[in-house]
Amino acid sequence: MGNKSLDSVRGVIGEYAVNLRAFTPNARLFLVNVVITGIAMGGFHLLFNFYVLSLGFDEALLGNLITTNNLTALIVALPMGYLGDLLGRKRSLIIAGVLISLSVIVMVYWQQEQGFYAMSVVIGFAQSLAAVTMAPFLMESSHEKERTYLFSFSAGLQMAMASVGNWLGGYLPTWVSMAQGTSHTSSSAYAGALLIIGLVAGLGVLPLAFMRMVKLGKFERSIFAPLTYAARHPILLSRLILPMLIISIGAGLIMPFMNVFYRVVHHQPDPVIGVLFAWGSLAMGIGLLIAPPIAERMGKIQFVVVTQGLSIPFLVLLGFSPLFWMSAAAYYVRLALMNMSGPIYQTFVMERVDSAARATVASLVSMSWNFGWAFSPTISGWMQVRYGFALPFLGTLILYTISTGLYWAFFWREKGSPAPLPIPGD
Repeated sequence: MGNKSLDSVRGVIGEYAVNLRAFTPNARLFLVNVVITGIAMGGFHLLFNFYVLSLGFDEALLGNLITTNNLTALIVALPMGYLGDLLGRKRSLIIAGVLISLSVIVMVYWQQEQGFYAMSVVIGFAQSLAAVTMAPFLMESSHEKERTYLFSFSAGLQMAMASVGNWLGGYLPTWVSMAQGTSHTSSSAYAGALLIIGLVAGLGVLPLAFMRMVKLGKFERSIFAPLTYAARHPILLSRLILPMLIISIGAGLIMPFMNVFYRVVHHQPDPVIGVLFAWGSLAMGIGLLIAPPIAERMGKIQFVVVTQGLSIPFLVLLGFSPLFWMSAAAYYVRLALMNMSGPIYQTFVMERVDSAARATVASLVSMSWNFGWAFSPTISGWMQVRYGFALPFLGTLILYTISTGLYWAFFWREKGSPAPLPIPGD
């Protein structure tokens, strides 16, 4: 029995290695970009909330900034889909990377509400352009055999690098404060740390400059493609997007505030939260990396339903356990289970549309995700100021449960689910 298990593990590792070696040059360059930007953005997401709070602002402003960012991404998603086709995948990714880097740097020097709101808008534009470009880019830079592995490996690598960024981010303000002779929780220490992070994010653009892309045809750049495709496939699009929309509403209530949660509720210092986030990102990265072979054997949508369903009890422990170690352990498991299905579902979605509609559908998926994040953080920030974290966690639990049920009802239970559309060239 032991030998059979060992042979099975070796077979999975060998299968994984074969698929990794099949990655195209463009895919490999993109993964280098993922390494650099993953580290930078891991540090940014850990420190930005603390930076804003150190300047004397409260959680309500944090919620409004997150809402501004995601509302912008929501509003511009469809135009960005067309712009991404017009500019091409390479230019779109480069422009998005440059804008994010510059926005982080500007927020270091423009320490006012107006500056934070303005840069949140710019980051919203950049994130939307990157989001609607990435999935079509990965589709066009892979073959059917290794495609699921590329989607999951890129996401897993991003999370693994974010863990490095979280770990470094937890100590970066201390290192900066030692050079400045100030407190490690001062606004100047956080500002110096974010300046370094912004510069590192800019370096991530360099590998993208070496990619070689094939130009899209006129049909694939049609400005009417979103309306045409939506009119032809309203039921399919509704089923693909609605569960993600509900998840985004639930995620926006809690996930942007996890660092604040562990500081306020469990009274943990920045280095401990940084290490917690680092291990959390690593756990998520490992989950994403092991997802493809499991999903291939189980089935993509079955994998999505099972992993997201199993994550819900751990969300209860995360939010309501009075013990820090128990909440932290649940945080790791929930992150891995809930997020390892993301690239699998993204592949599931992209495989059901033809090449001309990929950017369009990526735009609609991006809109569904940003819709919840655009409004939920403001509601959550208001709840936290008045009632604490219990109510936002309860809302997230209910919404995650509904979404998981919809995935099951739309794609697993229904044997007559919409069949995949043919993908030219595959």
